Amino acid sequence: MNMTRYEQPMPSYQPPKKRRFFSWLAASIIGAVIGSGLTLYAAPMLDIPASFSSTKEAKETSVSTETLPLQPTKSVTNNMVAAIENVTDAVVGVVNIQRQADFFSDSVQDQEAGTGSGVIFKKDGDIAYIVTNNHVIEGANKVEVSLADGEKVKAEIVGADPLTDLAVLKIHSSHVKKVAVFGDSSKLRIGEQVAAIGNPLGLDLSRTVTEGIVSGKRTMSISTSEGEWELNVIQTDAAINPGNSGGALINSAGQVVGINSLKISQDGVEGLGFAIPSEDVKPIVEQLMQYGKIKRPYLGVQLVDVADLSDSVRKEQLQLPGDVTAGAAVTAVEPFSPAADAGIRTKDVIVAVNGEKVDSVAALRKYLYTNTKIGERVQIELWRDGSKKTVSLRLSERSQ
Repeated sequence: MNMTRYEQPMPSYQPPKKRRFFSWLAASIIGAVIGSGLTLYAAPMLDIPASFSSTKEAKETSVSTETLPLQPTKSVTNNMVAAIENVTDAVVGVVNIQRQADFFSDSVQDQEAGTGSGVIFKKDGDIAYIVTNNHVIEGANKVEVSLADGEKVKAEIVGADPLTDLAVLKIHSSHVKKVAVFGDSSKLRIGEQVAAIGNPLGLDLSRTVTEGIVSGKRTMSISTSEGEWELNVIQTDAAINPGNSGGALINSAGQVVGINSLKISQDGVEGLGFAIPSEDVKPIVEQLMQYGKIKRPYLGVQLVDVADLSDSVRKEQLQLPGDVTAGAAVTAVEPFSPAADAGIRTKDVIVAVNGEKVDSVAALRKYLYTNTKIGERVQIELWRDGSKKTVSLRLSERSQ
């Protein structure tokens, strides 16, 4: 029968006969006696300790039973730990206080309406400046700032911009011990390590730190109190929760590369937080400190997205060709505005500025606010009564 190497028969065990056993036993005893005698006789001559054999045996036994020692744990301080320690005290809590009616006492009282975070980014003489989100302080009658040591001080709103969701506060500089610095967010790489610092769920968890990476760089459409806006954001998987808004997103160098602003909170969605890049934060806060507002080019029209209109409205009222399904339709023109001076009318549909296509109100606003300046002349392409026209106008600043 053919067998593989895995099928070889095991060797059979044969017990020895009794005569052979006793012969072997006698030989062993005699050999042991002779060997012991030779060892005792030769040991003094060869300078070998008589206990050599037993000592060696004992050593071998102790090695075999010895456990591996535990090394002392080494404290390793990486770059991110040092970076967090460098910025934490510059992150503050921001308390929105609003007047609310008490229906039982028929009186009006100041009450806390919400909390968020902020970052101290500049100290100039007696003034220290704090950047936060506009939605953190929007509607506030008063604002308080909670410092790293727990002290609460009154803050003044220097200026706010709903479109970019940024605001600047100021407090007396005597309360400030640490100021954060901005890094260049344009240099961030996907996968780079970042940390979010803020006050999630209120001041009880102040200066909480969550760590993650840069997951992406996006442009997101958001709804603000001044309309739709295309917001540039840094996407991160560092946990950002309610109350983190306005806090710092830092890199491993301890620089603020973003201001935490929003997250996607849906069932089954995790690790989708967003921060406003420092490259966009810097020019906004500089204008807010200087003017208390953002000076932007002003067109002077009210608009609606063509894509939101029905086919019948596009064809019958706006008289658009069938292949024009996007753009910004003019619903009203403000008197004495740049648009009015250029002859723009209601039912005009703006589709491009300076040759740059715009397919929505948000796109038009974004182009004007980021690519043009007050006093600049621009060329606007639009559809009117079924014909395409180009209108030239000079942008101005909105009068208050």
